[in-house]
Amino acid sequence: MGLQAQDKKIEFQEYDLENGLHVILHQDKSTPIVAVSMMYHVGSKNEKPGLTGFAHFFEHLLFEGSENVQRGEFDKYISNAGGMNNANTSWDRTYYYEVLPSNQLKLGLWLESERLMHAKVEKKGIETQREVVKEERRLRVDNQPYGTVMEQTFKHAYNVHPYRWPIIGSMEDLNNAKDEDFVNFYKTFYVPQNAVLSIAGDIDFEDTKKWIAEYFADIPAGKAEIPRPTEVEPAQTAEVRDVVYDNIQLPAVVQGFHIPAQGTKDYYAVSMLAQILSQGQSSRLNKALVEDQQKALQVGAFPLDMEDPGLTIAFAITNMGVKPEDVEAAMEAEYDKLKKELISEREYQKLQNQIENDFVSANTTAAGIAENLANYYMYYGNSNLINTEIERYREVSREDIRKAANTYLTKENRVTLYYLPKQEQNN
Repeated sequence: MGLQAQDKKIEFQEYDLENGLHVILHQDKSTPIVAVSMMYHVGSKNEKPGLTGFAHFFEHLLFEGSENVQRGEFDKYISNAGGMNNANTSWDRTYYYEVLPSNQLKLGLWLESERLMHAKVEKKGIETQREVVKEERRLRVDNQPYGTVMEQTFKHAYNVHPYRWPIIGSMEDLNNAKDEDFVNFYKTFYVPQNAVLSIAGDIDFEDTKKWIAEYFADIPAGKAEIPRPTEVEPAQTAEVRDVVYDNIQLPAVVQGFHIPAQGTKDYYAVSMLAQILSQGQSSRLNKALVEDQQKALQVGAFPLDMEDPGLTIAFAITNMGVKPEDVEAAMEAEYDKLKKELISEREYQKLQNQIENDFVSANTTAAGIAENLANYYMYYGNSNLINTEIERYREVSREDIRKAANTYLTKENRVTLYYLPKQEQNN
């Protein structure tokens, strides 16, 4: 698929059912597969203090079965039909999808309608999944070198906003939660008006609409208003610094810079800034810290696109015998260059090409298109951004990028954490 594909418009149809479920359909007859996806506008930021981890917990629980799907059968239906499925949770949403042979579209619709309407939120499933989530936390966070980086950075960066707790939540909260807490969460957020059903692939529009009506139209709309966080994190006015001792061999410097919410003009400039710093071998941080100065083994900078103002995370894992202070100074020097000098026309052009390439790649599969359509509708109320968001990047000038560096890559706007090996703790 060449770059000319960026001009190939992604056509789609969209409509609402009476119960508030938003439906988006994209037809692509090139391969006999279909992606069926459901995105719920609920993530960890919708939880209450003391009841954290629920959004992610439900991502697990809703594979437990329903009134008409026996425990453990959910995955079997999919694999027996020659398909695959998965789910993920972020700060802002929970997402489920199946990729199936296109003659199995009805199966995907039925399973997703079961999840929305008839999930089993009961003791046995809750107990089973509590243990699964605890194990996941042990593997991915507690016992993984640098596994707490995101958790620690967010905890230090936010004091007020619910982004301050991790997506996986607190094991203590999950242990203390009562069965009715889980039932209430399901009844509040797993309702048609809080969901987007996005389908992409080898479909017939009329048949698909008919089947969607069969499976989803009778599901009642939720009664309560869906709670959204209203807390606004105050602007940070001084650098937050701390040391985290971890089960690691090599120290790391981790920085979190506050950035605007996704979709804002400044967000696109900040996003491009992170790409200049760390995308590819010739990126600024890699060239300076890894190749030229050999101070770091690995570096990165990535903006997190979040519904409320989020973070860009920058990090460097130090080379043997290099002090974190020296690595931090080298990172700082790269930020300073971006604040003082405009990037060259050549670097700017390369950046635009990278962004176009990423944009095209994100829409090369049915699953990618289904997810992007749902995202654009859920966060921006505009599914057609799948075709036009690239223009927002094209409008960012070299001056805008320099201005973003001066506005956001500042000391008082960041958290700086030194990750040090545990054996140094008592030295």
